[in-house]
Amino acid sequence: MIRIKSLSTFTTAGVLSAIAASLCCITPVVALLAGSSSIAANFSWIEPARPYLIALSIAALLFAWYVKLKPANTNNVDCTCETTKRASFLRSKTFLGIVTVFAILMMAFPLYAKLFYPGLKIPAATVAAGNKQQVKFTIQGMTCEGCEEHINNELSKLGGVCAYKTSYVNRNSLVSFDKSKVDLKTIEAAINKTGYKVKSYDVVNARDD
Repeated sequence: MIRIKSLSTFTTAGVLSAIAASLCCITPVVALLAGSSSIAANFSWIEPARPYLIALSIAALLFAWYVKLKPANTNNVDCTCETTKRASFLRSKTFLGIVTVFAILMMAFPLYAKLFYPGLKIPAATVAAGNKQQVKFTIQGMTCEGCEEHINNELSKLGGVCAYKTSYVNRNSLVSFDKSKVDLKTIEAAINKTGYKVKSYDVVNARDD
């Protein structure tokens, strides 16, 4: 009976830790599907704890497999019968295998999160002389490529934006735009709409080309 409880406890702990480890990257995708950009950055504060949550998930699942594969104690016939009688799919190797694969997919979510975002293309547009401007926005809260794509998705909706390059590693977004059609405050508001916050911005150039 103790063995069954241990298996359930560590299996649950492994799955919950795996999900928690990737909430910061799962939330932007959920926000995109739900059409609610503002919830995208709700769990960005979890990012610093991600390595520890992954370690906890791996340790819990390894122990669950140890408990499952450990030979049963056959010295106590009554206990063995009770364990066998109570066995179910939720305590089977198949279920534990499914849970393990799910946990691995959750922990690896940041590696493939961008696949959930549509391919973004900005129509080529001619910018009048003197109207092209390029600004680098410093952004707080991005944790993975999914965050980049979420910001890019909002920028792609703005008329007048010519190009963008967002990097969660550098914590910024380099945006080129036609200042006669869109201004800095509108672009900043679009980025802030995602839940990530613009901390500052710098004009890279403002040239006639």
